[in-house]
Amino acid sequence: MILKAAPTVIGVLTEPTPPSWWKTNRHKVFGIAGLLIGYWIGTHLHGAPDQQPQHLRPSHTTPAPTAPTPRTQTPA
Repeated sequence: MILKAAPTVIGVLTEPTPPSWWKTNRHKVFGIAGLLIGYWIGTHLHGAPDQQPQHLRPSHTTPAPTAPTPRTQTPA
C-alpha cells in the first residue's frame, strides 16, 4: 500500500471584514446629492422659463392697412 504525504498548509483563509457604511452606501449618497444639486441649479438658473417675457402673438413691423382693398369679380 502506498501512503500519501500529508497536505502542506499554504495559507489560512479568513472571513473578510464587512465593508464600512460609506463603502456600502456611497452610490446612494452621491445620487441623492446629484439630484439635489441639479434641482437647485435648475430652479436658480438665470433666464429660466418663468422669468422670460411671454409673447402672446408675433409683433408686426408695419401697421395694417386701414382702407379696404377692392375685390375683383370673376365672370361666372
